[in-house]
Amino acid sequence: MKTDEIQNLLDHYWTWLRDKTMLREVEDWVEITTPYLDRHNDRLQIYVKKQNAGYLLTDDGFTLDDLDQAGCKIDSPKRQALLKMTLGGFGVQINKQALEVHASTDSFALRKHNLVQAMLAINDMFYLATPIVTSLFYEDVMSWLDLSDIRYTPRVSFTGKSGYPHLFDFVIPRSRTQPERILKAINHPNRDTAQAMAFSWIDTREVRLPESRAYAILNDSEQAISENVLDAMRNYDVTPVPWSGREKVLQELVA
Repeated sequence: MKTDEIQNLLDHYWTWLRDKTMLREVEDWVEITTPYLDRHNDRLQIYVKKQNAGYLLTDDGFTLDDLDQAGCKIDSPKRQALLKMTLGGFGVQINKQALEVHASTDSFALRKHNLVQAMLAINDMFYLATPIVTSLFYEDVMSWLDLSDIRYTPRVSFTGKSGYPHLFDFVIPRSRTQPERILKAINHPNRDTAQAMAFSWIDTREVRLPESRAYAILNDSEQAISENVLDAMRNYDVTPVPWSGREKVLQELVA
């Protein structure tokens, strides 16, 4: 791919993001409705208000409250640690149940991006993690990598060409026979998670080694993955790997 092609993709993404974002005043707050969908197919919303010389941005507790009401308890030490590690990768804090970030005028766009991406990551990570489900998909992928003797670094954040950070689940370093491999475990593959992964990769790839590869490990245990999702990832040079077919890429990751 040429630089102009990547820039065109990024420009289309920013246009989509701007045109699909709506604002509404709610007392002292401004409600921002984003184009990203939650697991109910409702648009994610965040709230912003002036605070001292900057701004406070919050999800008003929606992300964790919604998971809690669905029976997904993030109460074990392991899940709490994973939650904090994920939020830490985006610079997001927890205030009671609310996810929060503080921003200045200059950092507002970056902080808003980080909060929305954290909401998407937490929603996807713990989706379907009800008492019936004994482990998280992220944990399943990690266990598979460990059992396959694949060396990796977990939860790595890269700053893309846009200046925005992107959190990936696993990075496998280059070897004598294989390039750097960057993995994202997607528990609930859909249009939004595919688009978020595609944007993260096209924004990141230019600041990584030229031969670096991106893989999306997709959970197809509960439902089949749409061909549109698979095609969207392939179009952006991301290799989609359904969980049921993970052994097909094993040799690419082990080496």
